[in-house]
Amino acid sequence: MDGCPFCAIPAGEILDENEYAVAVRDGFPVTEGHTLIITKRHVDDYFKLSKEEKVETLDLLEKMKRAIDDKYSPCGYNVGMNIGEAAGQRIQHVHIHLIPRIAGDAVPPRGSVKGVIRHKMTY
Repeated sequence: MDGCPFCAIPAGEILDENEYAVAVRDGFPVTEGHTLIITKRHVDDYFKLSKEEKVETLDLLEKMKRAIDDKYSPCGYNVGMNIGEAAGQRIQHVHIHLIPRIAGDAVPPRGSVKGVIRHKMTY
């Protein structure tokens, strides 16, 4: 699609790929190793992907998790995607964030997915 940065990723930035998805480092990483798994087909909503696209995208996510484990030895991960502008999706192309976490990188580390609406996180 015209103007979509995920439809024109330079080959040199691709860490790995399969038939349906590519993996790249996030351009604005939250932590070292923050990786994006991006579908090759321009689709704006994860729920519009075919079964094959979903399976292969998640397979690449798991493969990149193992690669990050080997390189960075994180203590945990955040995995997520925003679907729709109301959920914070800024690039209308399916992508999954794989964010390695290290003990002490956020104090306190609690939050959970409820942190997407900050004032709901007071528990």
